[in-house]
Amino acid sequence: MGSSGELRRVMPVRVNRLADLARVAASIISLGQPAYILRFPHGDRLVYGLIAVLRDYYNYYGLPMIYYYVAGEGEDKREYTYILVKVDERGEHVELSKSTRPGWVPVPVIDLAEKPPFMPEDL
Repeated sequence: MGSSGELRRVMPVRVNRLADLARVAASIISLGQPAYILRFPHGDRLVYGLIAVLRDYYNYYGLPMIYYYVAGEGEDKREYTYILVKVDERGEHVELSKSTRPGWVPVPVIDLAEKPPFMPEDL
């Protein structure tokens, strides 16, 4: 909450691909911190988002950010509950999945019924 009681919004940062969002989440998880991706409808689109804080930005509190990806037409994959990430000698692999898999970093996807109120309207 802001000083006058109003709900502060997060700073939106749009990424180009779902794999970009998954990579950020996997790096947070690999450092021992919990991370998950929110998925919610917004108008006729489906939005995936990851909330993060850019530490020490101002007032020692940090800048709340949401990295987000807007799914394109035909990309409605709500049946998948995880994004799996693995990096090996052949490169980076990112997959949507209904379960976890050994050797992969699982990033849970949490389905929300609607866009959270702290999210900007102009996603």
